[in-house]
Amino acid sequence: MAKMNDKNEVLELLNKVKEGKVSPQDALFSLQKAPFEDLGYAKIDYHRGLRQGIAEVIYGQHKTPEQILGIVSHMISNGLGNILITRISPQVADFLKANNIDIDYHSDAALGVVSPVKKEGVGLVVIASAGTSDISVSEEAALTAETLGSKVERIYDVGVSGLHRLLAHMEILTKARAIVAVAGMEGALSSVIGGLVSCPVIAVPTSVGYGASFGGLAPLLAMLNSCAAGVSVVNIDNGFGAGFLANRINQQVGSGK
Repeated sequence: MAKMNDKNEVLELLNKVKEGKVSPQDALFSLQKAPFEDLGYAKIDYHRGLRQGIAEVIYGQHKTPEQILGIVSHMISNGLGNILITRISPQVADFLKANNIDIDYHSDAALGVVSPVKKEGVGLVVIASAGTSDISVSEEAALTAETLGSKVERIYDVGVSGLHRLLAHMEILTKARAIVAVAGMEGALSSVIGGLVSCPVIAVPTSVGYGASFGGLAPLLAMLNSCAAGVSVVNIDNGFGAGFLANRINQQVGSGK
C-alpha cells in the first residue's frame, strides 16, 4: 500500500477495513509507514497533508537546484501533486523542467507549482496591493491561495495616496471571506480596509519604500499598531504566509466551522 498522504486516503482505508476489504493488520502497516523521509539534507514530511490537509510546501530560497529536484522527485514518487515551491529563480525552474519535472512557474511571484492540479476555487479571497511595486508579494499570496483551492480576486494599486481607487472596489471587498492587504511605505492600506469590511484582514508589510522604511520595518510596526479591529499581520514580504492563512479562513468559513 502507498503512504497515507491525506485525510481522504486514510478515510478510504478505514472504510475498506470496515467493509472487510482490508485487514486491520494491513491497515496498521500502511499507517505506520515512515511519516517522513530522510534525504540527508532534508526530511520530507509526508504526513503534513494528513495533519493539515495540505502537503508540505518547499521554501526554495538558499536551496540548491539539485536539493530542490531531489525533494520534488521523492514527493512525486509518493503520490503528491500540486506541490508549491516558493522563492525560486527562473534558472531553478528551467533546471527542474530539464529534469522532466512538470512545473508551472510564475516569475512575477518567484513561485512554482509542480504537478499542478486544476481546482475550481471556492469562496472568495481578495488580494489588495497598495502599489504596483508590491505586486510580487501580492502575487505570491494570490497564487498560494489559488493553488490551495480558493477563488481569488486581485485589486492592485489601490493605496491610500488615491483612496478613491480602493473605494471603487467596495462591492468585491464586502463579498470576501478574507482579504490580504499588501503595502510598503507607511503600510496604511490594511487599517483602511480593516475599517471598511467585516471579514478578517491579513496585513503584509513589504520592503518597498525609501530609507526610513527600514526595509519594511516601518509598515510592519504600523500594521501591528493598527487602530482597526480584525487585522492580523504576517512577516515582511511573506506573501505565502498570508495566502496560506487567507485560504484556511476561506475554507473554514465555507465548511461552516
